Amino acid sequence: MQPSNKIPFRTGFGIDFHQLVAGRELWIGGIKLAHHKGALGHSDADVLLHAICDAMLGALSLGDIGLHFPDNDESYKNIDSKILLQKTIQLVTEAEYVVGNIDSTVCLEMPKLKPYITEMRKVIANILSINESQVSIKATTAEKMGFIGREEGIAAYATVLLLTAQ
Repeated sequence: MQPSNKIPFRTGFGIDFHQLVAGRELWIGGIKLAHHKGALGHSDADVLLHAICDAMLGALSLGDIGLHFPDNDESYKNIDSKILLQKTIQLVTEAEYVVGNIDSTVCLEMPKLKPYITEMRKVIANILSINESQVSIKATTAEKMGFIGREEGIAAYATVLLLTAQ
């Protein structure tokens, strides 16, 4: 057996921001939330899934979500971000890695995310073919400070650990 030159694990960090505006749906973590504002973006603007995609792409030094799914490509107009996550995990699989775990935080004032987190974890785990216990989603506010505190925008942060596929 020859020793592998493949790195046994890789970590990545992702971050995403979107404006909140009237007249758009609010998608976070692959589910639609009832709210009077939604995230503005070329796709469905799912800030959490975008941050997770960026973390996975970054772990593999593959650039960012904008490189793979550019906002000037009409084929991604209003696309469901779950599809972007599926395409991103395909790249991870092709590189012969699997997701070890994800830790993420969504920052917004309203709506409160606690009632939705279990379902978000299920959706993400299902797409990535991992156990829900490998997906951590936390929520926080900006304590009424800045653009997030004024409910003008939303942010999400994610870290990911990728392991070599066995």
